[in-house]
Amino acid sequence: MTAVQVGGLLLVILSGSCGPRAVSGVLHGPRNVRVSSYNMDLVVRWDPPPDAPLDLVYTTEYSSPASSFLPRCIGLAALSCDLTAPDVPWEDRLTAYGNYTCRVRAERGAEHSVWVQSRPLILDEETTIGPPSVSLVVSGVYLEVTITDPVFRMSSLRELYNYATYNVTYWKEHQEDKAVSASGLQQNPVGLSGLEPWTSYCVRVQILTGRNPMPSLPSSTTCRSTADKESAPWIEALVTFVVMAMLVTGAVVAVVNRKKLTGFFCPPDSLPQHFKEYLLEPPSSSLYLAVQNSSPPVEAYDQVSVLASDRNEGAELSPAAEEGDCTVRQQAEEERTFDGGRAGQDEKTKEGR
Repeated sequence: MTAVQVGGLLLVILSGSCGPRAVSGVLHGPRNVRVSSYNMDLVVRWDPPPDAPLDLVYTTEYSSPASSFLPRCIGLAALSCDLTAPDVPWEDRLTAYGNYTCRVRAERGAEHSVWVQSRPLILDEETTIGPPSVSLVVSGVYLEVTITDPVFRMSSLRELYNYATYNVTYWKEHQEDKAVSASGLQQNPVGLSGLEPWTSYCVRVQILTGRNPMPSLPSSTTCRSTADKESAPWIEALVTFVVMAMLVTGAVVAVVNRKKLTGFFCPPDSLPQHFKEYLLEPPSSSLYLAVQNSSPPVEAYDQVSVLASDRNEGAELSPAAEEGDCTVRQQAEEERTFDGGRAGQDEKTKEGR
């Protein structure tokens, strides 16, 4: 084996031991890094490097003139990163008037490419404004165009662009080459007059902000047919007059007859006449009269006096004892007589009552 062959063999062995980085060189970065904004969001996108391995991931960062680069999407396998996603910390959220620059690098294990940076983007001046929504209301030969502004990710259209106006373009159906435009309109809804009866008209609306050089995307085309120019306004006026007349008449009647109406809707509490006569009539029930005229019942009783005597049964009494006994009996008899007289007096008093 010659010296050249030995050198080549050693080079192959060393190349295999150094791994893929030694063979392929530095990891290539992403290509075509760009930022865009739609309805006040901020998204950075990129293309993968050539011959990118399947396990390649990316990390993105963004900065503004007031801050250095801050990480946003780390270890991302996708090819885009939304910097206005709702999970962004409050202190890291973007502002509607910010000027932002993004950068991206590719990563594979411990390896990573160089940062590839985008151009700066001013949100309020470069965001793409989405199309408004349009609805049409027909009244005779008059079209009323109601416009709904697109929803922004940050702030709202009227808060961000104070002097935004509408550009309303309308034409007869199938005659767009003869379209008529009314620009600089701020009122909403917008009225279109001078149209022909029984004719289908199509309408499309765009928003102009003044600060953003590009108008909004055009709304979808909406078409409606007008009605009869004579009958429709006359009917509408008649209906309006009748309704107003009914309201005025009702108000006058309510004021004039307010007392009657109050009595009708809030009647006073009163009993029927036959209820009043029955309740005021004097009672005629015999049982009720007997109860009313009766007096409280009197309890009948007899007074009893108990006399104690120590003499033996059958013993003779001395003259003094007999005299005392007679005196006691006489007192008892007088008490009974007195009680009987009082009871009779009480009975006469009750009967007199």
